[in-house]
Amino acid sequence: MYKISSAVSQPLYSIAGTRQIEQQASACLPPHTLMQRAGLSVARLALALAPHARCIWVACGPGNNGGDGFEAALRLHQWGKAVCVTWTGLPSGKAELPPDAHAARARALAAGVPMACAPPPDFDLCIDALLGIGATLDPSRSGSDLMRQWLGLMQASEAPCLAVDVPTGLVADTGVAIATPLIAATLHRVKAKGIFTLSLLTLKPGLFTNSGRDSAGEVWFDDLGITPQEAAPCALLLGADRARQPLRTRAAHASHKGSFGDVAVVGGQSDAGAATHMTGAALLAARAALHAGAGRVFVALLGNTGPKFDPLQPELMFRAPDALDLRHQVVVCGCGGGETVKTVIPDILAKAMRLVLDADALNAIAADPQLQRLLAARHREGCSTVLTPHPLEAARLAGLTAAQIQADRLAAAQRLAERFQCVVVLKGSGTVVAGPSQQTFINGTGNALLATAGTGDVLAGMVGAAMASGQSDFEAACSAVFTHGRAADAWAADRPGQTLTASALAAAISIRD
Repeated sequence: MYKISSAVSQPLYSIAGTRQIEQQASACLPPHTLMQRAGLSVARLALALAPHARCIWVACGPGNNGGDGFEAALRLHQWGKAVCVTWTGLPSGKAELPPDAHAARARALAAGVPMACAPPPDFDLCIDALLGIGATLDPSRSGSDLMRQWLGLMQASEAPCLAVDVPTGLVADTGVAIATPLIAATLHRVKAKGIFTLSLLTLKPGLFTNSGRDSAGEVWFDDLGITPQEAAPCALLLGADRARQPLRTRAAHASHKGSFGDVAVVGGQSDAGAATHMTGAALLAARAALHAGAGRVFVALLGNTGPKFDPLQPELMFRAPDALDLRHQVVVCGCGGGETVKTVIPDILAKAMRLVLDADALNAIAADPQLQRLLAARHREGCSTVLTPHPLEAARLAGLTAAQIQADRLAAAQRLAERFQCVVVLKGSGTVVAGPSQQTFINGTGNALLATAGTGDVLAGMVGAAMASGQSDFEAACSAVFTHGRAADAWAADRPGQTLTASALAAAISIRD
């Protein structure tokens, strides 16, 4: 058992894959072995989290997740801890618990584990063993009212909470929080009290994207001694091992600025007649590309009223869009491009060999079927393309709503990658990186400090710099996404309480192995 970190990429398994692994393991083990191992693991972590707890409340549901809770309570009771177990009972139409869970409850009862009809008035740790993977909450089912009450008590309490496998109401495959009053209480608990999840047998993707990171809190993992044999992971949790960029200090002494590639940023609408001026977006992307290691960075502003010099970053070189060498530079297009970006997109799609498309470039493509065809045709010419949409931009590209994109972020990114035959970086909590015929990644770095204007422009510039360094489009996307989030994590650790602006983020980017 160990706490999940960002040091190493790890496999994530869908509900179907997890069940396949569970069935294969159970067929080779004595009855009830996996549940007993799970209960022992939960009990061990509970003891580590609250070693001096005077009372531990274990809330058990009507399935195997509840069985894990019964086993954990039994272990804690045997170790001399004061335990109080509550059980929802069986839903209407269900005669008994699943076999393993039934055996676990019988063992706990036989050992004298205290059972109660209501939670204890005071507890120092609560264990959420109500619903596991694949469980759905139906208000008409018996036990839902009790779950609503108990989850409300967990929310209101200052005691830390440990969820068994997945927090109740979180969809393990997607990270979607089921939108009922029952779940709303669970997912808005105060973080300061301590929220923990122990994922058992496999790591689930929903713990790391969408609402998962907020509801799961600190994630721990125990494989229960099982190594998956046949089931393939549905994604990987992105770690530092897949996000390496070369250190300049280790480059050859004979290197020169051309050795680290050129990035050209096209955007920053600044037409005199435009309703908005967005030069800053292009400058943020360009500064980020420079700090992320590009040898030379060019800025091509769209319009004729923008600056020709950046006093904060004088290394940036300004060019007219038609003066760029599109075939030999990595082009980052769309940051603050406004409506004007439509005038340059066709030429860029046709000529740029390595291209990052962001923001207004994506919106322009979403509104024009001809541009969509040009985008989809790029791979046949050997061109590399990375799209960096947020959920609404992805929705426009896919002809869906943002809610539909968020309902299954992995699938949405994978569909866009296959449709346009390019790498897709679907931004948000647990950014998804997908590519044609590639294993999808979910990024585990980053925090809410990135929820501010301009940080997406910074990411686009970082992707461009990684591509300029010689990485493939997919490797560059993984490197940039991971490093982008890691910079925000470092800022939070080093400057607690301080706001992180996009310009500060661009300056804080560091290139590490």
